[in-house]
Parts: sequence; structure tokens; C-alpha cells
Amino acid sequence: MTTRSQQFGEKSESVAVNCLKKQGYRIIELNYRTKLGEIDIIAKQGETLVFIEVKARKSSRFGRPELAVTPKKQRKISMVALYYLKSTKQSNAKARFDVVAINSVNSAKAKAKEGPSIKIIKNAFELAYK
Repeated sequence: MTTRSQQFGEKSESVAVNCLKKQGYRIIELNYRTKLGEIDIIAKQGETLVFIEVKARKSSRFGRPELAVTPKKQRKISMVALYYLKSTKQSNAKARFDVVAINSVNSAKAKAKEGPSIKIIKNAFELAYK
């Protein structure tokens, strides 16, 4: 049984995937998991392999969602990305890290009108492995 938090995360990733597809991203993997960690979405945009972290907030109480991609989180994503590149024999591929930040609208009435605010941050951070 999934928790409310997990359901919110799954819905947010679905919203992110739809937005990314509209922007020309081709989705390759969802929730790529290894013993090192997880990458929410792996996609291609043109010839570039893109490792994407999705962060969503129901309110502004804890700040902007993109700020949750801390240096520690960046290192973890980087390690998983390097593992993916090596295991798929794409070590020389052009790659980058994007963040999809989703701010949900609080009230149901406003949500029906506007929906969530979605921001794709390209090149959100550099490879971090130290």
C-alpha cells in the first residue's frame, strides 16, 4: 500500500514526464534504481542524455522545491549517473543534469484553474562526486 507522500511523488513524476515530453525530451528510464541510489527520470533531448531529478512541494512552507537538490543529493545522483553511463557503455555520451521543480497550488479551486507551476532547470548542477 502506498502512502500519501508516495502517491504525491508518483503524481508529480507523471506531471514532470508529460511536461518533458512536450519540451522534446524522449523518456528512456523512470525511477532508475541501483544500490547507490535512484534517478527519477533518464531522458534524451537531441543527442544529450539527461538525468532528471523531480522535486515537488504542496506549499511554500519548506521553500522552493529545487532547493531540495542539495550538494549531497547532487553527489548521489552523479554517482548513479556515472554507474548508468558505465553499465550501458555510454561513458563518452554528452550528458547533463536537469531538475523539474513543481509547485502545487494549495486550494482545489485554484488548482482546477491553473494547475501546478512547473519549471525545468536545465544544467541545474555539474557532475559532483567528491
